Parts: sequence; C-alpha cells; structure tokens
Amino acid sequence: MRSFFEAVKEFLVAEDGPTAVEYAVMLALIIVVCIVAIGQLGTNASATFDNVANKLSSGS
Repeated sequence: MRSFFEAVKEFLVAEDGPTAVEYAVMLALIIVVCIVAIGQLGTNASATFDNVANKLSSGS
C-alpha cells in the first residue's frame, strides 16, 4: 500500500503529465483554428467561383 502512495506522489510531482496535457490542449486549439480557416477559405472560394460563373453566363 505504501508503494501505491509513493507512486501517486511521484506522479503528482513529475511534470510529464501536465506537459502532455498542455500539448494536447495546444494541438486541439490548432486543429480548431485550421478547421475554421479551411471552412472560411472554402466559403470565399465558392463565392468567387459563383461570381465568375454568373459573369460568364451573363456574357459581360
């Protein structure tokens, strides 16, 4: 039982766990930013293609 408490104490003192959590949070934020940016880029590209298609179909 004593070794269990020593292992828990060592885990809480070690900084590997919090560092891994920080990296996971940063990775999640980067992924969210990328998804939002790609979505916005797709929307802008779609609007541009629609504009070009409308100008081509109207003949001017």
